[in-house]
Amino acid sequence: MGLITLVLVGLVAGWLAGRLMRGGGYGVAGDIAVGVLGAFVGGFLFRVLGLHASGLVGRIIVATCGAVALIYVLRLLRR
Repeated sequence: MGLITLVLVGLVAGWLAGRLMRGGGYGVAGDIAVGVLGAFVGGFLFRVLGLHASGLVGRIIVATCGAVALIYVLRLLRR
């Protein structure tokens, strides 16, 4: 069940990050990958900042913040 939740949170977070960053999406698989990686990045950033989020909505917020940061860094590297 945890893997399914991770994929669903990753999909929602990747889609939201794509919308927030005003870019074209990466497709379903790309959005899931960005969201899942964003969850790890967001979790790290939230721990460093001393923030805590719980529940499904909290996971989506953390993953979206991480995905936005990940997309921002990837776009900087593409330039």
